[in-house]
Amino acid sequence: MSSFAQTPVNSGLSPASDTLLRAYVASLAVAAVLMACVLGLMQHSGGHVWAVLALAAVAALSERGRVQLSGTTESSIALLPVIFAAVVLGPFAALIVGAASLLGDFRPPYMKLIVYTSTRGITGCLAGIAAMGAAALVQNKFAAIAAATAAAAVVAETADTGFAAATHRLRGNGTVLNEVRVIGPLVLAALPLYVPVVAILAAAYTEVSPWTLPLFLAPAVAAQRLFGLYQEQRELAAELRSANARLERAGLSFASALVATLDARDRYTAGHSAAVAAYARDIAKRLGLTGEEQQLAHLCGLVHDIGKIGLSPGLLEKPGPLTLEERRQMEEHPAVGERILANVENYTEIARIVRHHHERVDGNGYPDQLTHDEIPVISRILAVADAYDAMTSDRPYRDAMPSQVARLRLAQAVETQFDTTVVAAFEAILAGASESYRDGRTALWEVERRPLLVASATT
Repeated sequence: MSSFAQTPVNSGLSPASDTLLRAYVASLAVAAVLMACVLGLMQHSGGHVWAVLALAAVAALSERGRVQLSGTTESSIALLPVIFAAVVLGPFAALIVGAASLLGDFRPPYMKLIVYTSTRGITGCLAGIAAMGAAALVQNKFAAIAAATAAAAVVAETADTGFAAATHRLRGNGTVLNEVRVIGPLVLAALPLYVPVVAILAAAYTEVSPWTLPLFLAPAVAAQRLFGLYQEQRELAAELRSANARLERAGLSFASALVATLDARDRYTAGHSAAVAAYARDIAKRLGLTGEEQQLAHLCGLVHDIGKIGLSPGLLEKPGPLTLEERRQMEEHPAVGERILANVENYTEIARIVRHHHERVDGNGYPDQLTHDEIPVISRILAVADAYDAMTSDRPYRDAMPSQVARLRLAQAVETQFDTTVVAAFEAILAGASESYRDGRTALWEVERRPLLVASATT
């Protein structure tokens, strides 16, 4: 894989930095010219001129098919024909093929063209020298070609990445390490894939017939297409992550707005919902649920009581015990909450969980009398978190219970009202938690409530 910057080489630099960069460009050009002269005197391509021209054309076409890796970096498969030339034709031919790879993109700014023409030529020369050295160490012809190809590929990729990183650093586009982080993973993934193919084609060229060179075109085109698909996949994955993040933020904002609406009726409820959301998320984490399920537990905790919006005025604030009819109305709030949330796009699963957060594992809960595993696991988590915070909070008709008493009541209700595993997980959390966390008096709830307060201020 070959890499270079897509912005002007001397864009926006200070005079001192621009001078340094110009000196760097001049030194590269001089080094490339000297290498070409020396190698031209020592080696010639003879009857392989047509092969050099063909490989140069492939390199130039490959360079025109570059794909963008980052805001400042593009890459292509132009090094493949350079490596092939280095193995079968030597350093001089590889230098020519490398330098010619930019001919298909002959346009301003010319300083950038000089930089990358020079570095590609130098890279080809170094790859050719490495190939000759590796081949000389092995007696078997095919093993020598394989060794030469591997050596040429490693040297070419290292030199190309190094030149690209140095150029980016001198242009002020970031550190060398950042550039290596962008290019490095792709190089490491590509080497094991293309080195064997280039080695086989090089063996066919040298041991069978030079007329096998056209066979190089098909893998080169396929590699370029694969490279393009890889980049498209990266872009799609990035877009999907971004879309998911936006949906998550939108979902939390919507949930906050709903709870802020309920908070306007009952000041207790929003604080309760924030606490239940935090407790539920912590229990889900303790149970080993995925990060996505932990976020879902948190979101469901925020909106689990939203159905109370539909209760009769005064019912939530009633200081004494509820009548049978009032109890029946209160038990409608999970179903009401489900109906509200089911009308929201992407809230189907949340609506289902909210509907069942008052079910009991013995089947005596409401609204559907589900038992054990019939109850969604996050609903079972919410049931424990909801009950605990209700017991440890002041209510209109009673004072808050001490944490130890509430935990004892949870333990007494396992396998009747609550899931044993969920209660055990929550107990483990509470045993190692601070006193303010256990009593529900912690700054954490203020952090949880912050989006609710913002939503309330904007409605």
